[in-house]
Amino acid sequence: MQNQKLLPSSYFFFLLICLFHVSSSLMQFKQAENYEGSSDLVELEYHMGPVLASSPINLYIIWYGHWKPTQQATIRDFIYSISSSSSSSSSSSSSPSYPSVADWWKTVRLYTDQTGSNITGNIVLSGELYDFSYSHGTHLSRLDIQSIIKTAVTSYPTPLPLNPHNGLYLVLTSYDVQVQDFCRAVCGFHYFTFPTIVGVTVPYAWVGYSGAQCPGMCAYPFAWPKDSPPSRNGGHDVMGSPNGDVGVDGMISVIAHELAEVSSNPLVNAWYAGDDPTAPTEIADLCLGVYGSGGGGGYVGKVYKDSWGNGFNVNGVKGRRFMLQWVWNPLKRRCFGPNALD
Repeated sequence: MQNQKLLPSSYFFFLLICLFHVSSSLMQFKQAENYEGSSDLVELEYHMGPVLASSPINLYIIWYGHWKPTQQATIRDFIYSISSSSSSSSSSSSSPSYPSVADWWKTVRLYTDQTGSNITGNIVLSGELYDFSYSHGTHLSRLDIQSIIKTAVTSYPTPLPLNPHNGLYLVLTSYDVQVQDFCRAVCGFHYFTFPTIVGVTVPYAWVGYSGAQCPGMCAYPFAWPKDSPPSRNGGHDVMGSPNGDVGVDGMISVIAHELAEVSSNPLVNAWYAGDDPTAPTEIADLCLGVYGSGGGGGYVGKVYKDSWGNGFNVNGVKGRRFMLQWVWNPLKRRCFGPNALD
């Protein structure tokens, strides 16, 4: 985050009471009615708050519950891919080929703060903590996520650093953890911690593993809701997931969604559309269900298929492939990703 003066703690307490809103990844694809978005319907505005422009962003992951090593490896590789530039040749072993996750992040980087500083392109996985003991139980409220962060930064003997300067905390809950509104209304959210709970104000995001609880809602397009209407081609075809785990592959798109929004609106006073800061429509909310050209209305758009028929739209490190939802491009004034056909 920029070294800007933050609001006094009394204001955060007021926000706790009156403005406890979190940006939600509502992965209900039917909401993307306008194919690739519409500049006529969107009034995305800057509200003078900070963005995450300090480089690097130090990302700290809290693995809450039980995770398979393969699941953790896939998510880590996605994080590593954000800062890994594309190679000009697909034969390069050191860099992912175009279009890459880093190319997707370039759209997020177009957003600036009031000094003209762009969101950073350097996100570093700087620490991980494994909360295998379910320190706050298996039924969590939204506010409990902040308590999990507090536990992580005060745990003995190896706590995560408490970094209010350029830290970003990502809480990931396993298949058996129920979080308030998860699957019913949200797949993930972001906000900022309250000094009364954590001690300082830092941005954070939460995403849950949906493979067991609600793949049809939170792992789209690798699973479809049971009551979904037919797709554009008249069927209910399920697209194969590129890394072999529907829950993790769907989760990665939600993580991307939340990282884009927490970077462009970390204190809920920077980039969003609408007049109500308690219910902002943010840069990824504008593109729900859009993954390729022509996307929207239950159709993901034009994406790639690997040799097994699994879908993806960007490349990552170690030969990984991912399917990431597009975000709003402020220059083109429409949803956009590096796999766009125009």
